[in-house]
Amino acid sequence: MSETPLDALKSLIDSRLDQILAQRAGLPAPLLAAMRYSALAPGKRLRPALVLLAADAVAAKLHLKSPAADPMPAACALEMVHVYSLVHDDLPAMDDDDMRRGQPTCHVKYGEALGILAGDALLTMAFETLGQYYPGPLGGLCCMELARAAGPAGMVGGQVADLAAEGRIADVDAPITLEDLESLHRRKTGQLIVAGLRLGAMIGSGEGTSTSTLNCLRDLTVFGESLGLAFQIIDDLLDVSGSAEKTGKRVGKDAARGKLTYPGLLGLAESRQRADRLSSEAIASLETWGEAARPLITVATALLRREK
Repeated sequence: MSETPLDALKSLIDSRLDQILAQRAGLPAPLLAAMRYSALAPGKRLRPALVLLAADAVAAKLHLKSPAADPMPAACALEMVHVYSLVHDDLPAMDDDDMRRGQPTCHVKYGEALGILAGDALLTMAFETLGQYYPGPLGGLCCMELARAAGPAGMVGGQVADLAAEGRIADVDAPITLEDLESLHRRKTGQLIVAGLRLGAMIGSGEGTSTSTLNCLRDLTVFGESLGLAFQIIDDLLDVSGSAEKTGKRVGKDAARGKLTYPGLLGLAESRQRADRLSSEAIASLETWGEAARPLITVATALLRREK
């Protein structure tokens, strides 16, 4: 894959994460080590990059010289929430995975107790970061946006549906149709992707209630919802046809657990076609943005060709 805006931003995000995840009074060294091990592991940094790209895109669309505030702290906060979800998802009570991002999972490396606590610490530190760097109404809007996306009706609710699909949670209807599957992934995968774009929009404009910002939020929400589903379809396809060496995690595990996936429901060819359609829908949602949206569109196109 040729270089994309993600490649250019990844090292900047990693550097800021490294600075934020620093030793402080009262922070036990083993806990910090587990947090840094997971958060600084090699990754695409898609979600935090979308914060940065959306902030720049909205600033350009609104004819501002630059984003109204620095979007990097919000990008790091979003990545910390994403990493917390991975650390907990890998635990024995959840997906029980032993490899993530090309290295042993956090609980395998540091033990289950520190794995749980490292996830807890990353989650709460994300909101501390938003409050610290975005005081006033903007900080409140950012905290609410991220909490809603990550919370019980968002990512966590999607994780419950995912476990119900494996018969591991009672009294929750297991997803059996395409509509069920997409509802699951709009929450589990899509909500943080949408949140990244919406955080970037609010930080780019400096607020979240004017008509111009609300219009940007509307377009970016449509873009993110389509992109999130396309991203998940590619993930499902890679679990079938990818390699652990390239993806950095075990493959073939979804079928082994009986999970409902796009390839399992639609087949490989139709799944790929659906990902193509969703990518086209994402791109069309920003067609009136002109050059301001070019980096976001480049990312959406590149994600369909990824191998990890």
